[in-house]
Amino acid sequence: MEFSTRAIHVGSACDPATGAVVPPVYLASTYVQHEAGVWREFDYARSGNPTRKALENTVANLEGGCGALAFATGMAAIHCATGLLKTGDHLLAGADIYGGAYRLFHKVLTRNGVTVTQADATDLKKLAEAFQPNTKLVWVESPGNPRLSITDLAACAELAHQRGALFGCDNTFATPVLSRPLELGADIVMHSATKYYGGHSDVMGGLLAVRDKKLYDELYFLQNSIGAVLSPFDCFLVQRGLKTMELRVRAQSHTAQRLAEWLAGHAAVKRVLYPGLPNHPGHDIAKRQMSGMFGAMLTLELKGDFAATKKFVQSTKLFQLAVSLGAVESLIEQPASMSHASYDPAARAQHGITDGLVRLSVGLEAFDDLRADLEQALRNN
Repeated sequence: MEFSTRAIHVGSACDPATGAVVPPVYLASTYVQHEAGVWREFDYARSGNPTRKALENTVANLEGGCGALAFATGMAAIHCATGLLKTGDHLLAGADIYGGAYRLFHKVLTRNGVTVTQADATDLKKLAEAFQPNTKLVWVESPGNPRLSITDLAACAELAHQRGALFGCDNTFATPVLSRPLELGADIVMHSATKYYGGHSDVMGGLLAVRDKKLYDELYFLQNSIGAVLSPFDCFLVQRGLKTMELRVRAQSHTAQRLAEWLAGHAAVKRVLYPGLPNHPGHDIAKRQMSGMFGAMLTLELKGDFAATKKFVQSTKLFQLAVSLGAVESLIEQPASMSHASYDPAARAQHGITDGLVRLSVGLEAFDDLRADLEQALRNN
């Protein structure tokens, strides 16, 4: 079946007891067992819940994996993946990653004796040179956050596996609508379900999908041990959101492409970072590994300084000043002072997160209205 059909039907069978088209939300925290020590499928809600299981089945199907796990937040999902590492191991991360991931890697994992290196994942030679004998996990984002860099996922997966490391990809920006890293060789794919999966800025969640049953069992053990699971009602909200994900992502991506082309010729804009533009360094790879569109995230760099950029992001009317992304409403932010403020200043400079950088999450509003909003903000800046 096609993606949109599976999103609607897999994991959402009608309730056999009542015939309800939408399955019920199971709120129970514990489940009666037939015998002591003989466990049924569900015993305690941290270990498993029918509503969560339905969502996880849908996600695994859409991602092309053997299983999936739902967490309370995207960061909880990433934390679970890094729980595979032990003292003395090395984590190799891409250079273009979310500020929360940067904080977890550099300021939490290092407390437990895990060493962390960041390298430009778009340059296979540089990435290969950054491997160490104890590298156990390679973690990238494609498109990257916030510079929208494009990583050759198949090549990176091969590189990691040749060196005995797992390869994980944060696929939040692309969604499985546009890119499925597991099909390109990734071992783990992660999503902040808060974003496009939920799609309406009213739920927080995280997802991991994997293609190997043994790895899934290891991650499930960690999830159950740590306990940062997604609540039943939030699972219901994500399940409801993903049914329209393909429609939303394709419409938003179409508008983002048009905005990127318009902004690229604007006198106040220094450069536009969008993989759908032919001059983007990762354009050809994006054409190959994304499904005909390039996503609804768009980054631009203004010609002004930090203060001018801050004024610009505070001057839009339809683009609301907020972190997060991927919902029906358009959002705008300054990464240096918002989503990536957890980077040390030197690290921001090193990884190209300049004071003039602006990140847009393009929603479902009309193109002409969004363009007019950006135009008035640029004109008054």
